[in-house]
This record gives sequence, C-alpha cells and structure tokens, in this order.
Amino acid sequence: MKKIFLSMTVVAGLLLSSCSLDFFPSDELNSDALLQDEAGAEYIMDGCYAMLKDEVEYVGYASGNTYVRHYTQLAEFPADNVCLAGKTTDPLYEALAYMMTDNLKNVSTLWMLAYKVIYMSNTVIETLEKKDLTDKQLLGEAYYMRALMHLHMVTLYAKPYSQGTDNMGVPLMTSTASATTRESVGKVYEQIVADLKLAAQYMGKSRGNAGYPSHDAALGLLSRVYLYMGMNNEVISTVEEMLNGATAESKLEPDLANYFANAKTSSETLFCVAHELVDDKGQSSAGSMYNGDGGGWGEIYPSDPLLYLYERYPSDVRYTAFIKPQFPETVSPDYNVYFPDPETPDDASGRQNIVMKVTPSGDNFTFQEDGKTYTVEKRTVQGEYSEYHVVYKGEDCLARVSHPMTNRYNYPKYFVTKFGYQDGSPTLSSPIFSRWGEVILNRAEAYAKLGQDQKALDDVNVIRKRAGIPAEGMFSAANMHGYATVFDVVMDERRLELAFEGYRMFDVYRNNMDMDRRYPGAQPWAIVKPDYNHIQYPIPNAEWTVSGIQQNPGY
Repeated sequence: MKKIFLSMTVVAGLLLSSCSLDFFPSDELNSDALLQDEAGAEYIMDGCYAMLKDEVEYVGYASGNTYVRHYTQLAEFPADNVCLAGKTTDPLYEALAYMMTDNLKNVSTLWMLAYKVIYMSNTVIETLEKKDLTDKQLLGEAYYMRALMHLHMVTLYAKPYSQGTDNMGVPLMTSTASATTRESVGKVYEQIVADLKLAAQYMGKSRGNAGYPSHDAALGLLSRVYLYMGMNNEVISTVEEMLNGATAESKLEPDLANYFANAKTSSETLFCVAHELVDDKGQSSAGSMYNGDGGGWGEIYPSDPLLYLYERYPSDVRYTAFIKPQFPETVSPDYNVYFPDPETPDDASGRQNIVMKVTPSGDNFTFQEDGKTYTVEKRTVQGEYSEYHVVYKGEDCLARVSHPMTNRYNYPKYFVTKFGYQDGSPTLSSPIFSRWGEVILNRAEAYAKLGQDQKALDDVNVIRKRAGIPAEGMFSAANMHGYATVFDVVMDERRLELAFEGYRMFDVYRNNMDMDRRYPGAQPWAIVKPDYNHIQYPIPNAEWTVSGIQQNPGY
C-alpha cells in the first residue's frame, strides 16, 4: 500500500505542474527520468489504481474514495434496486431523481478522474511500446485501464450501444494529445474491444491481489462489452476461453457470505479497487449510504420490489448475508404494514410511506382507519410466490408487513453490507469492478438471446446454488417457476446477484426495457422509458464550456 500511495502523490504532482482549466489531461509529465525504465511506468500504473481511490486532494477535490464512490452511486442509484429515505443535499439525490445538471460535483469529478487515468495509461503505452519488452504485463495493464475508463464514460455519458452506434459517444483518447471531439458510440466500443484484446494478450496473472488487472480480468470485461454490443456468440467464446475447460462452479467463491469483505484476495474477483485499513473513509466511503452501522449514513435501502424478489427463497445468502433489517433492541410481537401513500403528489418528492399497526387475520392482516376496515391481502404471484397488497383510497398498493422496524421518515431501515466489514470495519471494502459471478451471467444472457435456453438456465442455476437456493428453486425447461421466458429469468438473476454493484441501470436500458420506480422513496413515482434523454449524464460544465464539445440532449 505504501508504494501505491507514494506513486499516486508523485504522479499527481507531475500532472498538476502544468495544469490547465480543461478537464482533459493535456498536461505533460515534466520529469523524463520517471519514464526511463519500467519502474517509472510501474509508478504511473500504481498511480492509476490509487486515483480510483482518490487518496490525495486532487484539483481542489477533497479525499474520500471519490471515483469509486461516485461511480457506484451514479451507476446504481438511477435504477430500481434502491430507495432513498427522504431527500438529501448530497448530489447523489440528483442522480437518483434524474435531475442531474452539468455542474454537479459527482458528475464532474468522475469525468475528470477517468480522463486523468486514461492520460496516465496513454503515457505508459507510448513509453513502453517503444521498448523491446520481454514482459509486457505493465503494458497490458495500461490498455486495460484505458478500456475500463472509456467503458465507464461511454455507458454513463452516452446512450446504450443498442440504441444506435452513430449516437454521440465520448471523447476517445488513444494518445497523450488532447481530444476535443466526441466520437460515435460505435467507435468508442470498437476501441475498447481492441484495447482489451491487447490487454489480454500482454497480461498473465496479476502482479498482486485483485487490485491489479490480469489476463482473465481483460477477458471478463471483454465479455461484458460484447454483451452490451449484442455480440452474443463472442460473449460465449470469450467466457469459454476464460474457463479453459474448468467448470463455472469452480470459479465462484464458495463462501459467498464473506466474499465481499475479502474481495481483493478472492479468486472470484477479476478487478477491484483494493483498499487497506488506512483507506477507510467512513461516511465518505463507497458503502456509507447503504450501511448505518459504525459511522455510515444508512439512508439508502433496498427497494420493495427487490426485497420481495429476495424473499422468495428465505435461504438466499444474498439476502441473509448482505441485507440487514433493523429492529429495536426489544422486538415487538406486533405487526406493522408499510405502503406508499397514494395521495402523495407524483413529483420529485416521491411517495411517502404510510405505517399502520395491523392485526393478523389468517394469511392476511387488517387495520382500521376512520371507521373503515382495510385488508392487507397475501397474494400469489407467478403461481408460487407471495407478496402483500392493500387497496387504499382507490389504489392497489404493494405493501410490506413485518414486526415494527426502526425507520427513517417512515421508511423501514434495511442496511446493505456488500460494501463493508473488510478488516472488521463497517465502512471499508474493496469495491468490485469485475468478477466471475457477472461473467457467468453474461454468458447466461447470451445463451438466452441465442435461444439456447437450457444452457442459460444451467448458468443461472450455478449462481443460485452458490447463493443457497434449494433444489426446488432451480430452473429447467419443465419448471420455469412462473416466468414467461428464459431471458426474464436471467434478468432477475442478474438483479439479485449483482444488486448495488452498478449493473442494473445498464441492464435495463441496454435491453430497451422500462425502469419501473413506482415504490416508496424519494425518487419520482414514475416509469422511466429507455429513450429518455436523462438516462445519460450531462457533459460537465467545466468541460464543454472550455473544450467546446457538444452537450447531451436535454441538458
């Protein structure tokens, strides 16, 4: 860790020595000595990884895991997995509510840091390509990081590939020279593919823990890129190359309950932002909004639809290990029902929860209000699963029934711990950018889209078995558990397995699906269409006003 921190400090200082107002890293390294040998290139690459953590005060932005924190929030919060219990002054609210502006700190910081990493990667590429190297590991790492950052930028600041390859993408930087135009989405993806192929060719095993990329990390990311491009056969062949005869089961961490706390040393992790105890930023950490234990904010909870999906199988480790309902120290034997108030205006404030004490009545519950009895009805969905509904003031509302929970503004607290408890700290983790669980589900989706249904279900079942789902919960062509298509099965499994990791928004919109956000929370009560302009973030004001590149529509 000491080496990475030091190299970050050195590189950041060099980059800032000739700083301009432009967010594009057109700065020049002022020390030729740094690039005289591979040690200098290693320092710069280590600086790239440290920059994801933003360990230093950089261009006026205070330390606080800025890149990884902002990325996980911007990629996840506009989806349908989370509920914010009341408004916040943090710019995460604008992302959650699709109210982004081009001067938001998170939107600007992510852009700036990504292109700084790209610039530093290009510096290494331009240096090492001139040398006759036997070991090209560092060169491969540079190509990987350039690809990863371009992928983050084009998925966040441009429309999905499936909506048109000629749409505006993002500036494509393949050298240390400044880029002042936006290339098409198609061209950006083509470059990402080319970079990842070179990265896979040059890299072997990582030169450390999962905080360094490897051959498999490059191929794993390539499988995602092919999936986003609709190249399903290439997804399958890439995953097969990665497996090299091994089974999918053998690539998964058996101890799922403890996987995320130990992600940087697990063989399932292909690439993560590796943190040490010294990197623990408490309330500024990637998981601080999810977990209120030990210093986190604890204001972002799983959405009601996601909770119901998890609760179909009580043994699901992805629920029991990572989603923690909060009860008073003495749990009441009574029951409460929580459901959205139909009289809340359908605007940016979202719908608030109504909380009522209920009385058991067979499989149902009842409560009284103004002399009227309301039934909270247990209903069967998809032929075999259960959820509660109440018809209240003329509207059929999805409801939750539980013993009285601790709450925030009538939103029952469910802490999420996927981003915590590394080295015993509730707010410390090594957030994952790529892992085998995703790769297997990439192949499952590709199989489903090619009509190879049983192979898709087999991959899904591998994931479900590891999660502790019993045999009766496995899928087959003869038992689809009420799902209409195998594709629907895969989409829900991706939602369950990859929740809060920054995939759901992309999964919905790249498949031209609607995002249904009609559940309690501070987000607007609405269905977001995949052609809505604000599914892409605005180009930062500090960028487009200086470089003159075109702003996204609707901003």
